[in-house]
Amino acid sequence: MAPLSPHLNSPLHPRIVFGHVMHKRLLPKINGFKYRIYYVALPLSVLRSKKIPMALNRFGLLSFYSKDHGDGQGGDLEQWARDILTTYNATYADGEIVLITLPRVLGYVFNPVSFWLCYDIKNRLRAVLCEVNNTFGETHTYLCTHPNGTEICANDVFEGGKVFHVSPFLQREGQYTFRFDISSERCGIWINYFNGRGEKQLLTALHGVLSPMRFATLQKAFWAYPLITIKAIALIHWQALKLVTKGIKYVPRPHQRRQKISTANNHKYNCDNINKK
Repeated sequence: MAPLSPHLNSPLHPRIVFGHVMHKRLLPKINGFKYRIYYVALPLSVLRSKKIPMALNRFGLLSFYSKDHGDGQGGDLEQWARDILTTYNATYADGEIVLITLPRVLGYVFNPVSFWLCYDIKNRLRAVLCEVNNTFGETHTYLCTHPNGTEICANDVFEGGKVFHVSPFLQREGQYTFRFDISSERCGIWINYFNGRGEKQLLTALHGVLSPMRFATLQKAFWAYPLITIKAIALIHWQALKLVTKGIKYVPRPHQRRQKISTANNHKYNCDNINKK
């Protein structure tokens, strides 16, 4: 399948990802949920040209604000991402960057996690920035890439330490694993959490089908999934209440660490392994 890496002169354009999100806690008690959702997939080159069929940095039914991402100052998002890639010696991702994120709905958004897909000039996925936000207004970005810069394939698993406090019911310890299966037609992202004892404690996944972003599809998304960003934050608090009723211990928020970028690059599989199967 062709990669989702559209340049301005490419037949690929901004997309809408229609799909669902799944969370399942395994320990100490089982709790899970799954709900339908949509994201927007925005090539930064197209975003920079302002040629998207949705409101940009202004109020709208659906809109995108630059200040919701990166350094939070509303600056050049591509430069912010390129600076990270340069700092961590990932300049082999020198092609398009596609941001998968929730849009603002009637001016409101809370993005638990957004994904920056970083390609090379041959449209191969070489790095992914996972931009994570918590409900305390803090943010942290995990950079997933192979140490040798090879292409990221569907079975590659990246490991990185949990250094950012997200859930008030999980300690800031242990490891995450990340996996990405991205094409021009479908999107699959899996992030699992292993606690400090190495036990798999939380499973999360995003699955979706990509559709061309047009005014009509934006309208479909708005009316088919009304107030989706408010629903997302409401579900977070509802699930928190359920965990409290199940007797799950509350974890006080620690001070955020100064370093707001970390890497996840210990892979378990690679493209060569896939090709040999």
